[in-house]
Amino acid sequence: MKKKISTLLLSSSLALTLVGCGPSNDSSNSVSNNKSNSEYDLLVWEDQSKSKGIEDAVKKFEEENNVKIKVEEKAYADQLEDLRLDGPAGTGADVITIPGDQIGTAVTEGVLKELSVDDSLQQMYTESAMESQIVDKKVYGLPKAIETTVLYYNKALISKEDLPKTTEEWYNYSKENTKDGKYGLLALWDQIYYAQGVLSGYGGYVFGKDSGGKYNPSDIGLNNKGAIEGAEYISKFYKDELFPSGIIGEQGINVLDSLFTEGKAAAVISGPWNLEPYKEAGIDYGVTELPLLANGEHMGSFIGVKSYNVSTYSKNGELAEKLVEYLTNEENSKTRYEKTKEVPAVKSLAEDAAITESESAKAVADQSQYSELTPGITEMDAVWKPIDSALQTIASGKSKPKQALSTAVDTIKGTIEANSGK
Repeated sequence: MKKKISTLLLSSSLALTLVGCGPSNDSSNSVSNNKSNSEYDLLVWEDQSKSKGIEDAVKKFEEENNVKIKVEEKAYADQLEDLRLDGPAGTGADVITIPGDQIGTAVTEGVLKELSVDDSLQQMYTESAMESQIVDKKVYGLPKAIETTVLYYNKALISKEDLPKTTEEWYNYSKENTKDGKYGLLALWDQIYYAQGVLSGYGGYVFGKDSGGKYNPSDIGLNNKGAIEGAEYISKFYKDELFPSGIIGEQGINVLDSLFTEGKAAAVISGPWNLEPYKEAGIDYGVTELPLLANGEHMGSFIGVKSYNVSTYSKNGELAEKLVEYLTNEENSKTRYEKTKEVPAVKSLAEDAAITESESAKAVADQSQYSELTPGITEMDAVWKPIDSALQTIASGKSKPKQALSTAVDTIKGTIEANSGK
């Protein structure tokens, strides 16, 4: 999930057009043949500012396998789109890193290679993280990191002992401390990525599941009684001007970050991607799990999973798969965590001192108990824009929750039906 959720809005119509049009999974071309046409054997697209986490592992892999690997940094939420364009031209990466909720679409389009991963290797990773990489019982990637939203608080403005335990307590705290351009708690509840943590606590959900645990795209719970109640609760933070007007819409995330880094917000709900930026801004902050809701339920959140995946366009697919397994093993996952602070998806590392002694890693782990995977099916592409638009009209007071959410769900259903050819 990701900091700029708008980058996750993929084209369902394109996905359907490309079904079965991806290249063959044949990886019979040898490394030596590839070398004759390239300066390297594998091209890896790593997330921005994260290549330092795999530098040592890549170098060792090169030495052990007598190959050359090139690593380029790209925003991980954009890599699938780049692969769509560069893959057919032969300039795309062999190994990419993408959000777990893009796996379903990528598999439908035929751009990800199925991996030969046995059960014992799958058991090495946390259940939810590994689940994000499986489509129709086939594995298409290995998880390298998990993330979920947490609560950051400015220690200069509020101590850990005085932190409100519920959103209602935060509401009251904010009413007392919102003045002269300063605020209490800030959150991007005009976006479903963040708002789902409230809606789910009241009974709302994106897609229901069938008896086999598969998402049912015809069962949408974003306008049920619970979702409406949750949206009504959210709206009072905006109505009572506890959130600034500038926090609504595309620039909202920049406003939230600026207010916190300028010492004008006591607390914000954000993700692990802000650990370093907030630190670099000179803010002495603490990190903890999200609070309870007014109804006593724990605020939920989406679990984001970052993974390494192999492109079906790769001419060295087997080597690429070997690299993916290598980069996500226990040793290299720990090293990557130490250098990037992104919480690894390897089960055994949950008890490692490097993780347990980290306040931020503990916060992510604690919050993960109340989190759910972002649906990784193609139909999720139809959800983001309509529901965000609905939440923004609710936040701005232009529409009532019931009307806005119902309109959004009608739009989502219509898009899903259109893309399915029904």
